Amino acid sequence: MGHVNNAHYLKWVQDAVVAHWQNIAPPQAVAEHLWVALKHEITYRKPAFLDDQVIATVMLEKVHGARAFYETIIRRGEDVLAEVKSSWCCLNAETLRPARLAEDITRRFFGN
Repeated sequence: MGHVNNAHYLKWVQDAVVAHWQNIAPPQAVAEHLWVALKHEITYRKPAFLDDQVIATVMLEKVHGARAFYETIIRRGEDVLAEVKSSWCCLNAETLRPARLAEDITRRFFGN
């Protein structure tokens, strides 16, 4: 049908969420933690096409234990292409076990 495969949306979300983490978390926390996606719920609004320039805007909604809940809006210009709710699990990079983030780290994401 000429539009991109659904996997493109998931890659855009993953790239945006990881970049959000890497841009806000302190370098030591970035080095000590990994993120894995647990769930994505995508509401498609308009199709994206192969050469489209898209912007993914990320908002961390909450952190609960080792889980983080994000909303990502994917746009092409002013058009909303998709709205994505996703949950992620924080892992200790060494043990690969779920890891809670320290409160001082999570505060950085909420401006407190």
